[in-house]
Amino acid sequence: MIKQTAGKDKLGKFAPKFAQLNDDILFGEIWSREDKLSLRDRSLVTICIFMGKGMVDNSLKYHLISAKNNGITKEEMAEIITHTAFYAGWPNAWAVFNLAKEVYEDDTTEEVHGGMFGMGEPNTAFAEYFIGNSYLKPLGSTGGVGLFNVTFEPSCRNNWHIHKAKNGGGQILICVEGEGWYQEEGKDAQSLKEGDVVVIPSNVKHWHGAKKDSWFSHIAIEVPGADTENVWLEPVGDEEYNKL
Repeated sequence: MIKQTAGKDKLGKFAPKFAQLNDDILFGEIWSREDKLSLRDRSLVTICIFMGKGMVDNSLKYHLISAKNNGITKEEMAEIITHTAFYAGWPNAWAVFNLAKEVYEDDTTEEVHGGMFGMGEPNTAFAEYFIGNSYLKPLGSTGGVGLFNVTFEPSCRNNWHIHKAKNGGGQILICVEGEGWYQEEGKDAQSLKEGDVVVIPSNVKHWHGAKKDSWFSHIAIEVPGADTENVWLEPVGDEEYNKL
């Protein structure tokens, strides 16, 4: 535990004995007895006491910061305050929540998917060909070759489709995050994970998407060919998908 000097710094000249008791006894001896009670549990107890006494000033904010540093997560802190509200009072809970939101502000960012390339934007242009939400991030194109990072939310999948071409054509998938499925008509579905590569020949009916419990992202590479066309077909229904 970091040595506490707040008492000496703020009250050392005015109340040196109090400062010494605060720094050396309360924090130096009591808080340091981690073999009896962990710093995390001491933070939890202290916050509940402060909340119960209605002490919702900067001293409580200090203990909230300590609680975060001692391993109490944002979700756990919200539950601690909610639980204590029924014993310490609803107004006190509101006051503590306002302080806790400031302390845990950096932990409120949304979950990010899409691997190293990011999710991009909602794939609204092709939404009619997907069950569930998907996201698209163009990565670049040259010489007729386009690269797109496609991200599927859990259970999202595209319709059966065919990359038609007189010659050449087709598609290559490079999986970059999560787990998903790829299936060609008449064949068993293939489980996919980060690092897997799927080469899809032209004129083959297939679909791909995320597993039920995982986000899934892959880079889709359109292979150049003669008279290429992407033909969208029927959806992959729930009964069919849930058998996987």
